[in-house]
Amino acid sequence: MNGSPGDGPVIVVDDVTLGYGDRVVQQHLTFEVRRGEVFVILGVSGSGKSTLLKNMIGLCEPMRGKVSIDGTNVVTARGEERARLLRQFGVMYQSGALFGSMTLLENVRLPLDEFTELHSDEKDLVALAKLNQVGIRAAAWKTPAEVSGGMKKRAAIARAMALDPFLLFLDEPSSGLDPITSAGLDALIRFLSMDFGITFVVVTHELQSTYAIADRCVLLDARTKTIIAEGKPADLRDHSEDPTVRRFFRREADPQGGVP
Repeated sequence: MNGSPGDGPVIVVDDVTLGYGDRVVQQHLTFEVRRGEVFVILGVSGSGKSTLLKNMIGLCEPMRGKVSIDGTNVVTARGEERARLLRQFGVMYQSGALFGSMTLLENVRLPLDEFTELHSDEKDLVALAKLNQVGIRAAAWKTPAEVSGGMKKRAAIARAMALDPFLLFLDEPSSGLDPITSAGLDALIRFLSMDFGITFVVVTHELQSTYAIADRCVLLDARTKTIIAEGKPADLRDHSEDPTVRRFFRREADPQGGVP
């Protein structure tokens, strides 16, 4: 399944409008995520980044339009087709969502317990291998309360990788981390992308991380409720003709007091 960014789109977001009830959060979103790239979804708080993520993984249904992963509609997939789809991607939620009563090893084992018939020893070996991939194998028998915030995020990524998906969704991976720990997580994302060919979709508002990890990005605008920029972050910062886009990527205040 893995490949280079030039192998074609693995995710297609086609004219998607999303929201809650009658309230539209974002509208007419159309973009593709290419296989093997790190794709970042940007925007200020409240612009709909996490809502878009929920629609992309099938937790919410778009008000209109559709999202496809590897050719499968994430909303309409049922039965064996949905089971196959769920094994193709992993998700790291903003808080990490680790179970506090379990060790990191036991947390990483959870998808293996649910989706495989491996023996217990084999599950442990796979979980240890995933923890080793993210650099925290030595902490396998510690609980989340016994490790740092950065290690929790790494353990959550390891759990998302347990079934060897080709696609990972990360929701605010740098949230709550100090700059050094955040930079280490950025380096891990690039390592996993380049060495293992994993496709990443990362929701964030952290520009420094975006410049470090992103092959491409989209910028969601809270006022127009749609995408106002798509491309390489540095190109958008240096060459966009839209003043709102330039201000966002240069971290400049809006002279009129608005938000992007």
